[in-house]
Amino acid sequence: MNIEMIDFGLTSDNMHVKKYTIYNDMGSSVSILNYGGIITNIMVPDKNNNIENVVLSFDTIKEYEEKSPHFGCIVGRIAGRISNASFKIDNNVYTLAKNNNKNSIHGGLKGFDKVIWDVTQITEKDKASLSLYYFSEDGEEGFPGNLHVNVTYTFNNNNDLEIQYSAKTDKKTIVNLTNHSYFNLSSGERNILEQYLQINADSYGLVDTETIPYGVENVENTPFDFRTMKLVGQDIKSNNKQLNNALGYDHPYFINDNDNVSAIMYDKESGRYMEVITDQKAVIFYAGNQLEEGIKLSSGIINKKHMGLCLETQYYPDAINQDCFETRILTPEDTYTAYTKYSFKVK
Repeated sequence: MNIEMIDFGLTSDNMHVKKYTIYNDMGSSVSILNYGGIITNIMVPDKNNNIENVVLSFDTIKEYEEKSPHFGCIVGRIAGRISNASFKIDNNVYTLAKNNNKNSIHGGLKGFDKVIWDVTQITEKDKASLSLYYFSEDGEEGFPGNLHVNVTYTFNNNNDLEIQYSAKTDKKTIVNLTNHSYFNLSSGERNILEQYLQINADSYGLVDTETIPYGVENVENTPFDFRTMKLVGQDIKSNNKQLNNALGYDHPYFINDNDNVSAIMYDKESGRYMEVITDQKAVIFYAGNQLEEGIKLSSGIINKKHMGLCLETQYYPDAINQDCFETRILTPEDTYTAYTKYSFKVK
């Protein structure tokens, strides 16, 4: 195991961006920027031992700043949308930037995806880690509390990528962190409609036309049933109100509490197989319905709708504003923690 660091350029405000690559002893690697904690590469083998990138990415920091639909980044303080860009804790109302119609999305105008993180490298015999730290000041993007945030990426010789999140505050606040990687196990050879997905969830969240959750429904006898593996594209064009509301899949799935693998993605032709394990309540499955057409990505891939999918592990979305979910407030006495593992195999 070893870690290499290279320069990745300057941001528009002249901040130095570094790219760190963790190499394991099997020839696989993971690359991460100190800008936004962005995962730019997950290089893993197919059934013929061709090692290729299985996440969508860009080659330059300028493209990440100007064109990225949150490719590979840490999302925070709150992943997803906060309805009406406001929330209340005790008797205090907090107002956020409206950067998604009337709502706030993915931490605001300058969320955790757009800041420089401090990075510490840790190398061990069978694994290596990048420990990222960011201090979010009280009032940043409208959120209360001075927040100390740590996100640790660990890659090992089994091609497991683990992400451990933690945060401490000095004032009551809300935190819901995730990673926003867009996966394509064919490395861009095929879109994700031709790849398979399984989600260990009996229920999913109903959303309105602005993708704000408002209720819970059982997946049985709906296009949202992924309890057994099926092609992502099998039911995506069904005449279904929920699919119409989100222009496809862009919904929270509520993970069954049975210690099983939370989700599985599989590309039959390459043989690549990814397992997702998390301790979080939900996985947001987004099928790349609104990816911008025609943009050139890394490896010469031309972006188009459904070129990648997201499996965003997190707490219930917009829980602070929705009666259908239990609200979770982070207090100074508590520590926010979350854990997710992406395991890459060949089948």
